[in-house]
Amino acid sequence: MARDPDTIQREIEQARDALAATLDQLGTKASPKRLVDNAKTSARSKLDDPRVKYALIGVGVLVGLLVVRRLFR
Repeated sequence: MARDPDTIQREIEQARDALAATLDQLGTKASPKRLVDNAKTSARSKLDDPRVKYALIGVGVLVGLLVVRRLFR
């Protein structure tokens, strides 16, 4: 049975609107600024962990001592 052209047109418009909404969502998720902001937030939260913070301080002190030792040899 043949479908009504108006029904077909409505279905096409609904599909077009759904596709446009999906593309908008993908564009928002994949925006470089948002990705950078998420990476910064993640890095800051990891560096705020005392275990990570003190481990990095320890590594920095060790590297500093090795550099000073190397300079005065």
